[in-house]
Amino acid sequence: MVPTVIVRLCLIPLALATSCLRAEELVKAKNGSGIFGYKHTPKLPWCGYLVHDPDRPAPPIVTPAPSPTPTPPPADAIILFNGTDLSQWDPGSWKLTDGTFEAHENESPRTKQEFGSFQLHLEWMAPANFQGPWHDQGNNGVLIHGLYEIQIFDSHNIKLYPDGQCAAIYAQTPPLVHATLPPGQWQTYQIIFTAPVFKDDELVSPARITMFHNGILVHHHQEIFGATGHMVLPHYNRKISQGPLVLHGHNCPVRFRNIWIRKL
Repeated sequence: MVPTVIVRLCLIPLALATSCLRAEELVKAKNGSGIFGYKHTPKLPWCGYLVHDPDRPAPPIVTPAPSPTPTPPPADAIILFNGTDLSQWDPGSWKLTDGTFEAHENESPRTKQEFGSFQLHLEWMAPANFQGPWHDQGNNGVLIHGLYEIQIFDSHNIKLYPDGQCAAIYAQTPPLVHATLPPGQWQTYQIIFTAPVFKDDELVSPARITMFHNGILVHHHQEIFGATGHMVLPHYNRKISQGPLVLHGHNCPVRFRNIWIRKL
């Protein structure tokens, strides 16, 4: 999730900038890397960096193998999307396009079922020739329980703040490495999610995630510090241990295929 912003770096046209309802100033990293982010956001207490801090160390780039063919689901998987059937979803205005589930505007379809801990496989592709503002470029997300966002973004071309790049736990934790392929190629997420545990309205055990992006480990038993959001600290205000899977549309026709999940 990357919102519309006004940028002093001349990254968006003036006509678009003046149409924004709220000005949020982006700044570049001090090291000259070209990464941009914010310096007026809250400090993340566990690491000392600001939310969306451009000076947070960027993950090293690791080039993954070429786009794989679709990975067949195991026998005990729940098939969430097989190229034709959307019965597992409340899809809103998203549509079937050439055997894919294609995002439309800022609609965010969710599964009808709710899940606790799980193994999730999904494949996605950002459009190769996107015509739109940079902050929508390849922008989508996997919202676990509708609360914890794993970012989808065109980090191959856009040098966004590390905790907002592709495969980040949004606004919290960058991926261990940068494994993003160029737009127009299929990419894979394999996510093993451990749901948070609550007792008497108190958090007993936080959510955790292990994740592979294009076959490369990008999170290893990583704590999720709470619900994610733009420019805010995470929180566990909603004390739930299961919820839907949501695909978080952001005005870019990102496509999905071969989505399956196994309850753990």
